[in-house]
Amino acid sequence: MAAEHHGAFGQDAFGRGAEKTARFFGTPQYIVGQSIVVLIWIALNSLAVAFQWDPYPFILLNLAFSTQAAYAAPLILLAQTRQADRDKDHELHLERAHDTMERRAQERIAGIRTETDKLAQLLESNTELTRQDKELTEQVAELTKQIHALLTKS
Repeated sequence: MAAEHHGAFGQDAFGRGAEKTARFFGTPQYIVGQSIVVLIWIALNSLAVAFQWDPYPFILLNLAFSTQAAYAAPLILLAQTRQADRDKDHELHLERAHDTMERRAQERIAGIRTETDKLAQLLESNTELTRQDKELTEQVAELTKQIHALLTKS
């Protein structure tokens, strides 16, 4: 589930529209479409004298480009700001996930150390019991020899 973005314009229609528009400005379709419109504009104003609404040096065309640039630049900046906010949120999410994983790994390591310590204690206890068993076995063997010696003397 993606985190909801609440940047400068949040999830409102204006912010989403600005991002879509800014993305469209960078597409080949936009560049080709704009080039075709400019070529048609220049051709009609250069060749069709009767239809010259913007004669050379095409001041109306320049005004249209200036107006477009005046709106395009802020929309692109808005889209970049929103993307930077999303990237920041994503990075924070990744850092939190990493911290959680790191904490869990440390907990597992601590658990393994505890179990290792318990096993070491059990090994020491087992070694001590084995030593005591050996001593008792030796004592029983010695007592058996003594009893056998006493019984065979008589």
